[in-house]
This record gives sequence, structure tokens and C-alpha cells, in this order.
Amino acid sequence: MAVTRMHEDERDIDTALVGRLIARRFPRWAGLPLRRLRSSGTENAMFRLGTDKVVRLPRHPRAVDAIAHELCWLPRLGPGLPAASPEPLGEGAPDEGFPWPWSVYGWLEGRNPVPGRLEEPELLAGDLAAYVRAMRRVDASGAPPGRGVPLAARDAAVREALARLGGRVETGALTARWEEALAAPVHSGPPVWAHGDLMAGNLLVRGGRLSAVIDFGTVGAGDPAVDLIAAWCLLPAGARGVFREAVGAGAAEWARGRGWALSIAVIALPYYWDTNPPVAENSRHVIREILAEPA
Repeated sequence: MAVTRMHEDERDIDTALVGRLIARRFPRWAGLPLRRLRSSGTENAMFRLGTDKVVRLPRHPRAVDAIAHELCWLPRLGPGLPAASPEPLGEGAPDEGFPWPWSVYGWLEGRNPVPGRLEEPELLAGDLAAYVRAMRRVDASGAPPGRGVPLAARDAAVREALARLGGRVETGALTARWEEALAAPVHSGPPVWAHGDLMAGNLLVRGGRLSAVIDFGTVGAGDPAVDLIAAWCLLPAGARGVFREAVGAGAAEWARGRGWALSIAVIALPYYWDTNPPVAENSRHVIREILAEPA
């Protein structure tokens, strides 16, 4: 499979390397079939091992810390959530010239939902809301900081990305929407658990319903509005209200959630414009959805 490099410091990872790593670390699995999976994921390379396992290896140095983070918190959070979570089966160590830890998980059946082609958008909206509510109910005492920082911390990166996008998107309208989000009251309550990356690539559906949520590399406590991004990254306008009502998001939280979706899309779009078409297209989708909403 031809693999496009997305990061300047990305490692070359192929089936031969992963096979050697498996043989050294987990010899009992050495004879299982191994193949690289097509994925729009930007942080990890994924390989299916046999029929019931998946191997995930960080593509670049900034993805390394998430390995230990995920292996620590998944067993504590996953069993209490209403959709399946990846089951850690093994932790790999640097070897065979690969410098970072890696991991093996149980395989989860399902497919990634596609914005604009959802089978049951309102039912999926309800499933996502139930997942977000369940995450928020978990005791956050001792939880690590998550992705949900104040939006102001992302301001410089958003404006830099908008400058890079000049002439390719409606930067004036997006700047106005971003400033609306910045003006929303900040989260004033205690930090709350959030997955932090509820985008289509991290969701699995079966029969139109949410079956699993994967990639817990950004999980942690902070502003729970970060988990509202699915409203614009995935759901159509007609189901967005179902999701909002079921989550119970007030005006300020909803505005921050829209700001989070906008910031992720705007920052990702120039970076992945040529190297990751699915991510770039989802960014354009989010931008269209946000600009279509009343100010």
C-alpha cells in the first residue's frame, strides 16, 4: 500500500518492520497474518493482526506520549461507557530500529460514519449524546488534563492557519465566527472528563448506531465543550439540535463547542491539504456547516 507522509518527522513504518516487532515482543502472535489498514488517522499507523487484533504505532514523536496515556486510562474508563472501547492486549517496546513504544488492541467491528451519508442521523445523535453524558459522569478526581483548554489558548494557531488559507476559504467570515466563540463565557465549573476527539475517524457504527469509540490519546479533564465537536464534524443540521438537547448544552457551552470544531478544522486544513484528503475534506465540511448556521 502506498503511504503518504503527513509530517516532516514521520517514521517509515511498513509491514516487514511491524512483523519483526511482533516476533520479538509477542512471539506467540508471530505467525498471524498482518496487513496495513487504510486510515485517515494522523497520529498512528495501524495494522490488522490476525482476525481479532490491531497494532498501533506512533507515526511521529508528538504522538508517542499518547501511547502510555491511553494504556493507563482506557481500562479505567472504557468499562463504564455505553459504547465499546479498545481493549489493550499488549504494550510493545522500542526495538528493530523503531524508537518508540507501541501497542496491540483487540479488534472492534464496525465502520467509520461518513458525514452526509448517515443511516440514522437522529439516532446516532442520541447515541453520541449518551456517550458524552456518560463520560461526564465519571469521577474526575485525579484525572489528567485533557484537550479541553480555554479557546484563547488556540487563538494564535487559528489566526496563523487562517492567514495560510487566505483566498482558499472565507477567512473573513471564519474570523468573525472564531471571535464569537472567543467571546463566549469560559467554562467556570470543575474539570470534567472528555474524550477530546469525537470525530468520524474515531467512531465506529453498526446499523447506523454508535458501536465503539476509539483513540483515547486526548482523553482527560477540562472544558467538556470539546466533546461537542461531533455536532459539526459529523451530524447534519437536522440532527444537531437532537444532540444539543440530549447533552443539555447551554448557549455558552454550545458556542465553545462550535469554536472547538472550527479551530480543529481551520488548523488541520492547510496542514493536511495535500497529504491527507479525507481530513482536509472533513475540515471543509465543518467550515461549510458552521458558515451555514445563523451568526
